[in-house]
Amino acid sequence: MSIPDLETLHALGPAQQPTYPDRAAVDAAVSRLRTVPPLVFAGECDDLKEKIAAVTRGEAFLLQGGDCAETFAGVTADNVRNKLRVLLQMAVVLTYAASVPVVKVGRIAGQYAKPRSSDLETRNGVTLPAYRGDAVNGFDFTPEARVPDPQRLVDVYNSSAATLNLVRAFVTGGYADLRQVHAWNTDFVRESPVGQRYERIAGEIERALTFMEVIGADPDEFHRVDFHSSHEALVLEYEHAMTRIDSRTDTPYDVSGHFVWIGERTRQLDNAHVELLSHIRNPIGVKLGPSTSPDDALALAAKLNPDNEPGRLTFITRFGAGKIREGLPPLVEKVQAAGVEVAWVCDPMHGNTFEASSGYKTRAFDDVIEEVQGFFDVHRSLGTWPGGIHVELTGDDVTECVGGGEELAEIDLGNRYESVCDPRLNRVQSLELAFLVAEMLRKA
Repeated sequence: MSIPDLETLHALGPAQQPTYPDRAAVDAAVSRLRTVPPLVFAGECDDLKEKIAAVTRGEAFLLQGGDCAETFAGVTADNVRNKLRVLLQMAVVLTYAASVPVVKVGRIAGQYAKPRSSDLETRNGVTLPAYRGDAVNGFDFTPEARVPDPQRLVDVYNSSAATLNLVRAFVTGGYADLRQVHAWNTDFVRESPVGQRYERIAGEIERALTFMEVIGADPDEFHRVDFHSSHEALVLEYEHAMTRIDSRTDTPYDVSGHFVWIGERTRQLDNAHVELLSHIRNPIGVKLGPSTSPDDALALAAKLNPDNEPGRLTFITRFGAGKIREGLPPLVEKVQAAGVEVAWVCDPMHGNTFEASSGYKTRAFDDVIEEVQGFFDVHRSLGTWPGGIHVELTGDDVTECVGGGEELAEIDLGNRYESVCDPRLNRVQSLELAFLVAEMLRKA
């Protein structure tokens, strides 16, 4: 196999890895994963790479969204359907506004591991290992739950397989029908406290659909959609075990998801995550925060995409609302000047997290919108394409982010705060974001 072995990767001192107490159990889990069927296929990854190449050229827009951290308990038909539904609703609005295809990618079927700012968590004088996602340990604050368990990696595979089965059934079985999705958006416009603001766009989409119906146009694309899975490639044992040699091309693909990314905390050039992902042929992403220099971005591009292949590499920027306008231009300018083929995508969530007075981690909807607006403004001023958004969201009516048309306040956070890690936009906030981004796209 033309990728480094796990021993070589661990010798690089990878960050954010679990400390397993039983090495034999780790080896058993990895051995089991090496024998399971792929979750996705190399050809599907290539198809997504071609779509992201269109994003790179300014001919498509990427919508990537889903849970901060998936949970095993959350693998139900209702949860999967609700997440898919809100992403499809957002995509319809963005497609119409941008007049380009929207590439739909879920943070789904694999987003079970999370990097943490501290290895430990203390509550009421008791200190335990931090919760690192269901892929690693349990959320309950007990010594037993917080012990890293490699068997959970097999559970990740099984949960991801069940999720993908549901997604594929939904997107090909009529649930993604364009008229039905638009009807959901019409309901949002009619019933949401801020929906009236977006009535004009919804009305334009309605007239366009009516025109297509009148002239008898009914292509297959009206009834099904392409939908792709993605997650942060964090736990090396899982990603390595799920990397296989494609029989068509004799090259390695990570078949745990169509698109995998490297996080802000693990993007060091000599890091094991960069080394591993430099060998696979999937489309990949890298999160870039305020500490990223233009030279860092160029070095990452040279390592991860040495052939400068369009669609291979996506830079996902996460600066924060107050830093995006100052921090992003030097990166874009130097990368552009070097002729690097890259899709630029905005993550307006991770740079805008703060702790509410009640102790809940939260984000302000206005900050999320301000970072996206700054992202669009920078690209407009430089003549480059704002290629997409990467958002933590849910299709449920949770209360985790403050603000938005519902005017959620910090006092509301305890009502339905369900995330096990970072706060997500709820259904209404997600749709409001889509309509606001649609307005930005029309000016782009």
